[in-house]
Amino acid sequence: MASTSKANLTEDDEEEEEIEHFDDFTLASSWERFISEIEATCRQWSADGPKNLLEKGAVHLDYSNKIYRIKSELKDATKIYSMEYYFGIDNNGNISDWNCTLHDLQLCFGVKEFLVISPQSASGVVLDAPESSKLLSAVAIALSNCSCLWPAFVPVHDPSRKAFIGIQNMGTIFTRRFEADRIGSQVPVKFMHLEGLYELFVSKFAYWTSDHLTHLFKVYLMMKLTYRTLPNDDENDGIQDADAENAESETMPDGGNHNRKHWDDDCPWSEWYSAEDPVKGIDLVTTWSEKVIESSLEMAEMENASPHEAEKWILTPNLSPNLDSSKGDRIGFASQLQLLVGALDISFEAQFMEDFVSVENLGSDNLKSSMVIPPPTVLDRVLKDLLLEGRQFPDFAKGEHKSSRAIKGAPLESLFAQFCLHSLWFGNCSIRAIAVLWVEFVREIRWYWEESQPLPKMPAHGSIDLATCLINQKLQMLAICIEKKRELNEEFQDCLGSNDDVFAHMEVEDIQVGEESTSFLTQSQDFDGKRDSPLILEGFNESKTSISKISTNSQDVYSADKSTSDSKRRGSAGPVGSMKLLNSCQSLHAPFTQNAPLMTEDMHEERLRAVEAFGDSFNFSAQLERETLSSDMSAFKAANPDAVFEDFIRWHSPGDWENDGSEANDEWPPRGKLSQRMSGPGNSWRKIWNNAPSLPAYEQKPLLDPNREGEKILHYLETVRPHQLLEQMVCTAFRASADTLHQTNFGSLKQMTTKMDQLYHTMASTLRPLQANLLSGNSEKIEDLKRLCVALEHVEKLLTLAASLRHKFIQAPRVYEVIFSDYYDFYLPNMGKGSADVDIQKEFDLKLQLRVNERQVVSNMFTPPTANQSWRKVLSMGNLLNGHEPILRQIVFSKRDSGSDCHYAVRTRGGPHMDDQQEIETYRMYVCGTSNDLRVALCVTSYD
Repeated sequence: MASTSKANLTEDDEEEEEIEHFDDFTLASSWERFISEIEATCRQWSADGPKNLLEKGAVHLDYSNKIYRIKSELKDATKIYSMEYYFGIDNNGNISDWNCTLHDLQLCFGVKEFLVISPQSASGVVLDAPESSKLLSAVAIALSNCSCLWPAFVPVHDPSRKAFIGIQNMGTIFTRRFEADRIGSQVPVKFMHLEGLYELFVSKFAYWTSDHLTHLFKVYLMMKLTYRTLPNDDENDGIQDADAENAESETMPDGGNHNRKHWDDDCPWSEWYSAEDPVKGIDLVTTWSEKVIESSLEMAEMENASPHEAEKWILTPNLSPNLDSSKGDRIGFASQLQLLVGALDISFEAQFMEDFVSVENLGSDNLKSSMVIPPPTVLDRVLKDLLLEGRQFPDFAKGEHKSSRAIKGAPLESLFAQFCLHSLWFGNCSIRAIAVLWVEFVREIRWYWEESQPLPKMPAHGSIDLATCLINQKLQMLAICIEKKRELNEEFQDCLGSNDDVFAHMEVEDIQVGEESTSFLTQSQDFDGKRDSPLILEGFNESKTSISKISTNSQDVYSADKSTSDSKRRGSAGPVGSMKLLNSCQSLHAPFTQNAPLMTEDMHEERLRAVEAFGDSFNFSAQLERETLSSDMSAFKAANPDAVFEDFIRWHSPGDWENDGSEANDEWPPRGKLSQRMSGPGNSWRKIWNNAPSLPAYEQKPLLDPNREGEKILHYLETVRPHQLLEQMVCTAFRASADTLHQTNFGSLKQMTTKMDQLYHTMASTLRPLQANLLSGNSEKIEDLKRLCVALEHVEKLLTLAASLRHKFIQAPRVYEVIFSDYYDFYLPNMGKGSADVDIQKEFDLKLQLRVNERQVVSNMFTPPTANQSWRKVLSMGNLLNGHEPILRQIVFSKRDSGSDCHYAVRTRGGPHMDDQQEIETYRMYVCGTSNDLRVALCVTSYD
């Protein structure tokens, strides 16, 4: 019994082991295991849904943010396949919208979500027909097992053909089969025309060829035509120029030649460089909505239809790839300013600019080879443009930005600003080229000084603009000195001609213009002198009267009374209200005075340092202004012969006269006294008063010695330190470049206006250390200047685009405003980056639907092709737009059958019943291509 029981237990264990090790013979082959793996993956994707798939690593396509892809690897025997599932979060899109963000297979076959299975090989396609059929069958079985209705595609043939085969199980009734292929060359003439393509589609369901003519098939048609303007690149410019010359020779009897015109000839930067047109052209997409075609004749008429009959016009600008390129090889103000900043960094290595002229002083061989200067002819042309062609005084405020003066440079039209702009393009803006140009420039400036010729592009009158850089102040003062020197020379020649008897006793060599020890101006009433312009002294009351010119022949006496002292008045500008002199009941007269001596910024700083060194005393300040104060006192004495020191104080500095407030202005004698600082012992003003002679302004020696000041200015220009020169050049070049760009007419683009304002504020803050001479060698400020160049480069790119768009769409302002606004939003994330950090993975792709009133403006951009352009391409397609055939034609043919058709309306047991009113798309054909390229995708729905 025991043995029998033991035997039974052993048999039961064996049965249990057999049950535990059950073999599923349905997965015996590798093909079946491959199908099972596909099925498991599809079940998982279907169960997860789109939202969970995004969390599991699904990525969106580069050209669409609405289509996502998830990938899985599958293995069959020795081969590895890749299965990709394409899906969208929003599946409400319609193929009739011709959405450019659709996947290629969605466009070809009209599907939404789908699978693509392909081998992991170099080509990525299945080249063996049996293998492709086997692979597609495996996917179809797997999808059927998991009740997935996704269409599946397999790439076949050569990759260049873009060929696919596919299948979709639509339930228990219908199955859709897909096939796509491409002809890359030698497209049959028949298929170049709409009529031939229509017959190709009809042949897929018509039983006989004769049915094409005898039967009317209800075919639905959608069409999309894409036109492209001729590119404006260099390759075509030569042809266009030749065409233009031929046309001109036909219309002009003399056959004259015209200079080639660039797109930016009317832009302000065209004087310095020619920018590449950022808008290379436009793509125009015209779409026809779904319409019914019943015969080949209608298709022939459709081919002759004008694009203006299309339902929609959609415009896409073709922007230059260099617009957002990361190569940094774009030529413009920003690129040249980077070179100037590099020259500034090197400028600390020498004491004088002449040290950089010699090659031996440049150091390394690489530095020598990169600093080749242009030939003398180029140097002469630059100097001619700077000096000989700028005689007239320009308007400095014209075209200047409101924040431009916050940058301490020179005005755009001034001589130094033009020198800086020329330096940007001279010899690649190397330190050696700048040194050569500067040395020759200063040499020419000295010639103007020695020959007393007006300095070009600089004002010879007015006050020194202390808001500009020091070199501009020096040049402005030099221009004034040259003008004063010329006036003195002319007056000297007049004196020699009209007053020989007066000057006969004087030696000619003693009458040198501008000598401090001698005044050649005579007191003769027959000599016409010059009155100086108004005098304004810092630290003094400005209540006195002064005018720009006086003459001894004019009426000098304005006194109300007729006393004898009135006949002695000279240089009077008239009585000052009802003021009376202290010692005589005569009106107090204001004299004509000389201009205060002009001073540049460094001269003011020198005086301030002297005042600070001497304790800022009042008397020392008076000593600094001694010449001006003595001149005013002499003129006051001449206009008021009976005046005393207190009268001068009452007129010149009323704050130092303590008046008794009880008296009226017309009472005499006036009651009051001098202030404490004016009445103190040893007062310097009273000493100057006592020593001042009684001379009107026109008989005084000029306060400004043009010879002395002119030589001091030239000495400064010849010995200026290189880094001081380059600092001022950098500030001026940035300001002048920005002011030049600011003159661009970009319409009412608020983003561009804001960007320009921000640029000026950025420049003002970045360049402030240069304006204060706080820069040193190897300073971190050099890196700040390089970043400023990057900021300017971004603004320059946007400004060039704005100008080009406005130039092309000036009659349709909404178009260029929308395009620029979209590109601005696209480019904005890169505004704070350098050229090397710009993200170029994404491309700007705007689709702008045009309004009806904007169509003609865009149509005019498609200028009729010239004779030379026409023969280059044989027109073989219809639907011409101003002589331009479409570069791409896309057509969708479809045929639908209703539920009343016999074999499509069969009721199946357990299956769905098709309504008689419901239609199903039984045939669909997508055609895409041109006369040299044709791609066809066919979709057929069959009843199983």
